[in-house]
Amino acid sequence: MAKAQAREIIKLRSTESPYVYTTTKNKRNTTERLQIKKYDPVMKKHVVFKEQK
Repeated sequence: MAKAQAREIIKLRSTESPYVYTTTKNKRNTTERLQIKKYDPVMKKHVVFKEQK
C-alpha cells in the first residue's frame, strides 16, 4: 500500500505584481506559509513571493 502524500503543490504570488510561481512543499516539515525571494519577470527584479491558498 502507498503512504499518504506529504508533498503538496502550492502557488507563490508576487507581492508587487500578479506573477505566480508554482512549486511543491512538504506539508509535514513546513507547516507555516512559505515566503521566498525570487526573480519577478514583470518587475524585472527580485521580490518576495508569498504562498497563497
